[in-house]
Amino acid sequence: MGRSKSGLKQDLVGRALRLVQTDYSPELLKNVRQLYESRFPKTSGWLAARRPEGVPVAYSSLSSSPTATSQGADYLNGISKPIQAPAAEVKLVPLPFYQTLETLLSPTELIAQNNEKLQDSQCIFELTPNQADQIRNASELRPGIRSIQVVLRICYTDSIGVQEDQYPPNIAVKVNQSYCHVPGYYPSNKPGVEPRRPCRPVNITPWLHLSNVTNRVTVTWGNFGKRYSVAVYLVRVFTAADLFSQLKLCSVESAERCRERIQDKLRFDPESEIATTGLRVSLICPLVKMRLGVPCRVLTCAHLQCFDAVFFLQMNEKKPTWTCPVCDKPAPFELLTIDGLLSEILKETSEDIEEIEYLTDGSWRPISDDKERDRERERSNTPEYPVVDICIPEANGHSPAHSSTSLTGKSGNGSVGMGGGAGGPAVAPGGGAVVDLTLDSSSEEEGGGAGGDSEDTEDSADSPAPKRGRYNYDKDLVTAY
Repeated sequence: MGRSKSGLKQDLVGRALRLVQTDYSPELLKNVRQLYESRFPKTSGWLAARRPEGVPVAYSSLSSSPTATSQGADYLNGISKPIQAPAAEVKLVPLPFYQTLETLLSPTELIAQNNEKLQDSQCIFELTPNQADQIRNASELRPGIRSIQVVLRICYTDSIGVQEDQYPPNIAVKVNQSYCHVPGYYPSNKPGVEPRRPCRPVNITPWLHLSNVTNRVTVTWGNFGKRYSVAVYLVRVFTAADLFSQLKLCSVESAERCRERIQDKLRFDPESEIATTGLRVSLICPLVKMRLGVPCRVLTCAHLQCFDAVFFLQMNEKKPTWTCPVCDKPAPFELLTIDGLLSEILKETSEDIEEIEYLTDGSWRPISDDKERDRERERSNTPEYPVVDICIPEANGHSPAHSSTSLTGKSGNGSVGMGGGAGGPAVAPGGGAVVDLTLDSSSEEEGGGAGGDSEDTEDSADSPAPKRGRYNYDKDLVTAY
C-alpha cells in the first residue's frame, strides 16, 4: 500500500507475501477481492462464501505448510486452485466397412519406457460372456473370417479433430504370446516412389481367449519422436456388397434433381465471356474402362462424370483410399450418391454408345452419330491418287504406265507414244504427264514434230531393245505428277 509496484519479480513476490502475512487488514482483503473479481468475474462470490468479512486469519501457518499448497485445492488467502481440465480424448475416424459395437479399450497413448528405439507397450482387457457369444455365433464372411471381430486400431495422439489409422514404424502386435498378422506394404508401380502401407484395423480375434480370461496385447513400435495411441473395439465387418445395398437404399439422386444440377451448370452467365452450351459425359467407367453399370459420383465434386459404384466399393474394400477417380478429391462413403438420370440413360441407350452430351434444358443426346458422320466425311474427302503398275511389262518392252489404278480400285487406259500425239509429252490418267527420259535434248529438237522423220523411225526400229533391270521392267518412263 503506497509502495513501488516496479522491481524484480522475486522481490515483488516476497513483498506481497510479507504484506499478507504481517500487515493483514480489512482494507487489504477488500483490495484482494476486487483484484480477483476483475480477473475471474464468474466466481465473484468466492471469498464471502468461504469466510465472513472481518474474521482475521493466521496466515503464518500457510507459509510453513508446503504440502497444503501442493496437494490441496487452495492457494494463498483461500483462492481456489484452478482445476486442470482432463486431457481430451483421441477420436478415431469412423470406417465404412466397420461398425463399432462396443469399446473394449479407449484410446491409450503408447508410453516409451526408456531411450531405446524399439519399445514394447502392453494393454489388457477382458471379454464379457455376451461379447464372447457374439463372436462365436457370428457368420463367416469367408473361411476363417467372421463378421463380428475384435480389432486393434492405432493412430497419432492428437485430440484435434478425428484421427485416421496410422501405424508407427517397426510395428509388431503380439496377442497372448502369439504374433498376429499386420498388413504389409503395397508395392509401388511408379519409379522413385516408396511403397505405401495400408493402415487399417488389425484383426486380433483368432488369438483371443473367448472367456473371462484376461487378454494381453503387446505392441512393439519404433520410438522416433511421434506419439501414438491404441484402442480396441468390438466391431461388425461389412462387405462391398453390404455397402452397395446401403447405397442403393439411402443415397440415390432423382433424375429431376440431376436435371436441375445440369441446368445450373449450363445456365448463361452474362459476366462470363464463354457460354457453355453442352457438357459431354462418358458412359465408360474411368476405373475399369468398361460401360457403367451403376453410375455413382461424389456430392461435393463439381463434375458430372460418374464411375461405377460396384467396382469403386470393391477396390476400396481391398485397398481403402476413398478418392474420386475423376478429380482425385476425397470421396468418403457418406457423400456417395447414385445418379438417377444417368441410370435411365444407360437403360435407354445401346451398348455401342459411349458418350452423351447434356444440353442447357436438361435434356441429352448421344454423340456416337457425330463420330460416324466424321468418319464418312473423312472417307469422302480422301483424294484419289493414281497408282502406276510397273510389274507387268508389255510386248514392246515398255512399262505400262498408261494402265493405272487409283486407291479406290478404278482403272483407266490411255495411249502413250514416244513422240506422237500433239508433239508433247503424253498425259496419263489423273492428270500426270508421261516423259521419255531416254531421249536427249538433240533428239527432242530433231524429232519434236507431230510425227517425226522417217529416219528417226528407222533408227528407232534398228536400235536395240532397252535394257531391263533385275526386276524385269525398264526404267525409261516415269509418270510426273
